[in-house]
Amino acid sequence: MSKNFKQVYDNTQSALRDAPGQSTVTFEATSRQAAGLRSEISIRQFNFAVDEPESLGGEDSAASPAELLLASLASCQEITYRLYADALDIPLTSVAVRIEGDLDLRGFFAIEDGVRPGFQSIRATVHLDSPAPESELTRLKETVDNHCPVLDIVQRATPVEISYERVPPRQSAVA
Repeated sequence: MSKNFKQVYDNTQSALRDAPGQSTVTFEATSRQAAGLRSEISIRQFNFAVDEPESLGGEDSAASPAELLLASLASCQEITYRLYADALDIPLTSVAVRIEGDLDLRGFFAIEDGVRPGFQSIRATVHLDSPAPESELTRLKETVDNHCPVLDIVQRATPVEISYERVPPRQSAVA
């Protein structure tokens, strides 16, 4: 293990207790539609694409937004398991997640009122390689379920405000 996650956990808890006004962080991403349904995403120094499968009108050149949501949840689970296993002194050799979600396309394509456009259900299995007793792994799972940020975002309503700004028309060059 390259980092001592218990130390990171303990130091961060201590710092947040001492300065609770400094506890909020803001994450940011930008997206610009490149061509067709493909978008180019920027997050900090990272750039990647998002697209839809051909069956939904895309070029299948990258993962879809819904697939990235599943990947976000799976990886956040892994991170939270790693952090809390160390914080709780529960031995954990490795963690991996298999996740899938069911999306009813009638909602996205406005076929039937009352069908939500998002996932109808999400199922995940966390695979833990650990010599810890079952009771400790159960305690770890309960802790992770209570503190995983992406799981919280998916399970509870998060206030979202989306506005739009009209882009001014481009001035044509006059010769």
